[in-house]
Amino acid sequence: MDNRGWNELEIGSALFPFGSDAQVQIEEHNDKRQYTRDSSFTASVAHWRVEKPVHNSQVCINCFNCWVYCPDGAILARDEKLAGVDYVHCKGCGVCVDVCPTNPKSLLMFEDHKDNQEALSAWPQKEDKKKS
Repeated sequence: MDNRGWNELEIGSALFPFGSDAQVQIEEHNDKRQYTRDSSFTASVAHWRVEKPVHNSQVCINCFNCWVYCPDGAILARDEKLAGVDYVHCKGCGVCVDVCPTNPKSLLMFEDHKDNQEALSAWPQKEDKKKS
């Protein structure tokens, strides 16, 4: 097993999150999976975060784009609906916000120290589309 840190890996390296039985592991919720010690789930990268995504369930259409594209498996889904963000493993990259298709977006980035309820109260309204 390679013991290099994340910053010592070659560009384009792949870190496999499961040692074996990936199909069985992926069917479990991420808090019940047996991750390798090199995965970002086991070795949290949350300390990198300056901004965090906040999820607004009132706007969310449960398209799961954010869940699919999150590089750290930090988007929580329960009972076939998005349930928020796992801030222990979210590094604040913003990919989830970029791929969100709703208007306004159901995930927005806020300063890491901002309370989620405060962020939700400041959520933007739907933008009107201008016809050309």
